[in-house]
Amino acid sequence: MTHNVFAAIQTNLKHHAERTLLTIPNGRQLTGSDLDRESAILAGALMGLGLEAGDRVSAQIEKGWMNVVLYLAVLRSGAVYLPLNSAYTNSEIEYFVTDAESKLHICSSDRAEHVESLRSQIPELQVLTLDHESGTLIDLFDAAKTSGQMSDEVVSRVADDLASIIYTSGTTGKPKGAMITHSNLAANAKMLTEAWAYSSDDVLLHALPLFHVHGLFVALNLALMNGGPMIMLPKFDPDLVLSVMPSATVMMGVPTFYTRLLADSRFDRQSSGHMRLFISGSAPLLVETSDEFFDRTGQRILERYGMTETGMSCSNPLHGDRRAGSVGPPLPGVEVRIMGEDGEELPRGDIGALEVKGEHVFKGYWKLPEKTASEFKGDWFITG
Repeated sequence: MTHNVFAAIQTNLKHHAERTLLTIPNGRQLTGSDLDRESAILAGALMGLGLEAGDRVSAQIEKGWMNVVLYLAVLRSGAVYLPLNSAYTNSEIEYFVTDAESKLHICSSDRAEHVESLRSQIPELQVLTLDHESGTLIDLFDAAKTSGQMSDEVVSRVADDLASIIYTSGTTGKPKGAMITHSNLAANAKMLTEAWAYSSDDVLLHALPLFHVHGLFVALNLALMNGGPMIMLPKFDPDLVLSVMPSATVMMGVPTFYTRLLADSRFDRQSSGHMRLFISGSAPLLVETSDEFFDRTGQRILERYGMTETGMSCSNPLHGDRRAGSVGPPLPGVEVRIMGEDGEELPRGDIGALEVKGEHVFKGYWKLPEKTASEFKGDWFITG
């Protein structure tokens, strides 16, 4: 039995083989079979370049169908996916690529030359380009598709093997690579499925970036792990969001998504009537925004709490009272506690440092064993 999280995703891709699971408005539509096959083609092509299990694949690319296929291909090949913010500068990218010792980096063609210069530090580094529907990554994919080159194999991984590294800046020093395992991703998706009653009947309106935990592991993974369709927008745009909302049931966003919707007079009970769940995170949601949203739509935004190192840990309840300004109780399988400066657990209602324990908690910081040790008390992660 493999713990490669792609195996769980693939089960749902095959179960919904003929169903459209990914829709890019005014663009491609991919079924479960398409996503399985095209990720197999790309995985085979990447392994043909020498990519092996455990190798790091960094990607600073625009959101789109190939971004999703690349993520799935990296997972199924057993490599480690390292998504990077599209706004990062060349000097920032240099740090991430060299620190992670990327075997493969994918970026826009205008950034490729700078990354290629890093081969003096990483001799095995290969660089592919992606510019919307063109680039050497597309060329590689098309050639593999034409020749029939593909890898049906899902490379075996143990639960503690890395699936991804996400760099987090924290509050001091250089960004740290949070090591996310296959079991972390599977556990968090299972928790959220139960907490939010997510199913294949849901249609996700996806307007988040794919280079951080919220858009990649919470939104994308949850839909894929349940065989639910996604309508994927390149970014949040009120016109686009309102045009596709009647076809969706769930939307995940940051607070500014909701303030921008509230600023549009077209957003009301009728336009949001098909939605069963609006979720907010990544930043505090003002009580005033929550109340105005409820007055406008009759629905209370569900707030949740998470961080790069843990994925999601707490959530307001799906059923029952959702408290504006609160992140709610811990998710199923998650333990939390509030600790005082003396290292003792504080009673309910007191203010202190949050510590979290569960299968969703990351493995540690990449190449920083001392930092990792300082952030854990046994199995408890000290969030700060």
